[in-house]
Amino acid sequence: MKLKLDITPDLVAAMAAEVKAGEKAVTATMREAGTGLKTAWRSQITGAGLGRRLANSIRSQTYPKAGESLNAAALVWSKAPVIVGAHDTGPLIRSKDGFWLAIPTEAAGRGLRGGKITPGEWERRRGLRLRFVYRRRGPSLLVADRARINTRGQAVASRAKTGRSQVTAPIFLLVPQVKLPKRLDLDRDAERALDSVPGLIVANWVEGSFG
Repeated sequence: MKLKLDITPDLVAAMAAEVKAGEKAVTATMREAGTGLKTAWRSQITGAGLGRRLANSIRSQTYPKAGESLNAAALVWSKAPVIVGAHDTGPLIRSKDGFWLAIPTEAAGRGLRGGKITPGEWERRRGLRLRFVYRRRGPSLLVADRARINTRGQAVASRAKTGRSQVTAPIFLLVPQVKLPKRLDLDRDAERALDSVPGLIVANWVEGSFG
């Protein structure tokens, strides 16, 4: 028995078309999976009450940036990896100098650009000195004497000469360490995106071949 295989132009064209369909399918899938994961991570962040600004730090990019490939890939990352990573892992935070961590109370207000204020910044902005109060039980304190609480609930310098309405306000809680609660589960969404890839490739390939 003699077998002979002839590669006709039609077969070559069909094979080339199939490879092209595969390139389109894989590239489209990776773009879809990357965008979907970006959306899922952003939703997690806003759902955890961490704000739209941090959510928008999540970005995605499909490679190659131009054209299509069977080796296409998607990258999803954060432009604020330290902050996002901390909420994802729930780490134990200690002072780098081995002293106290100063946790601002509501009376402390906010720092510049809405960030957390430090004791030094608070003293400079309020014109008051903070006094250390040690407590055997519970966190120690940094308090401000001769202060008053304004309408926003923040401690400011009192101008009263009689001492009326003056208070000693706790401005910072001092703790040796703090356990940040785990508020995100980024691996969960990443695994879901990864599991969806084979099915998406098949669906996109069939659609590209017969659409």
